[in-house]
Amino acid sequence: MHKILIQQTIGLFLLGLMCCHAHSENLVTVSWRIKAPYQYLENGLEKGFLLEQTKQIFALAQIPTKFQVEPAKRIWNNFAVDTKNYCSFDWFKNPEREALAHYSNVFYVTPAYSVMANQSSATQISAHGNLTALLADTQLTLGLVDSVTYGIELDETIKTSKNKVEHASVLPMIMARMVAANRASYMFIDKREWQHLKEKDSNLRDTQIIDVKGIPIGLNSYIVCSKDITPEQMQRINAAIQKIRRDKN
Repeated sequence: MHKILIQQTIGLFLLGLMCCHAHSENLVTVSWRIKAPYQYLENGLEKGFLLEQTKQIFALAQIPTKFQVEPAKRIWNNFAVDTKNYCSFDWFKNPEREALAHYSNVFYVTPAYSVMANQSSATQISAHGNLTALLADTQLTLGLVDSVTYGIELDETIKTSKNKVEHASVLPMIMARMVAANRASYMFIDKREWQHLKEKDSNLRDTQIIDVKGIPIGLNSYIVCSKDITPEQMQRINAAIQKIRRDKN
C-alpha cells in the first residue's frame, strides 16, 4: 500500500512537471521597443496606450504572455533567427519583414510623419515646398534610426535622398537630441511623439516641427508574430483587435 502511494505521488509530481512545461512552451514573449508616448518606461513602470492595448488584445485572445523591452534591431534579429513563441507590435509592413513573421490585421493607424528641425536648419527646411525638394538638398543632414521603417513609400523615397545621412542605432528620443545638438539637420517624427519628448526633455525645447508636403499620410501598424504561432492563435489575435477597435468607435 505504501509503495502504491509513493508511485501515485511520483506520478502526480511528474504530471505537474509536464503541465508546467507545456504551459511554459505556450507562453508567448511580446517584445516591444520604446517609442513614447505609445509604449515606454517611466521610473521603471510600463506606460503607453498602445502597450496597454496590446496587453488587452492578448488577454482577450487568451494567449499567455510575458512583455519585455528590447531594441528594434534585436527584435528583428530574433525574428530572423526563428525565435519561437515570439511577438511584437507597432510595426509597418515591408517585404523583408513579411518574410520573417506573421502579420495581424491592422492594429493601429499612425499619424503622418512631420519633420523635426533644429534652430539652425528650420528656415532652410521650411523654404522647401515639398518632400522631394527637401531630400534633394545636399546641405542638410537627415537623421535616421537604424532598424526602423518609416513605411514602404517613405523608405523608398529616402533611398533617393541627396541629403547627408546620419545613421544611428539609438532610440528615437536619442536621435531627437542629436538633431537638437545639430549633429543632424532634421528627422522624421509624428507630432504626438515630438510633443511628448519635448515636454520631458529640456534639450528639445528649441526644436521645431514642420509639415512638409508629399509625406505619406497615416500608415497601418500591425502586431507581428513568429512563424510558429498557429493560424488559430493569429485568428484569435485578429478577433481581439477587431473587438477593441469596434468598441472604440
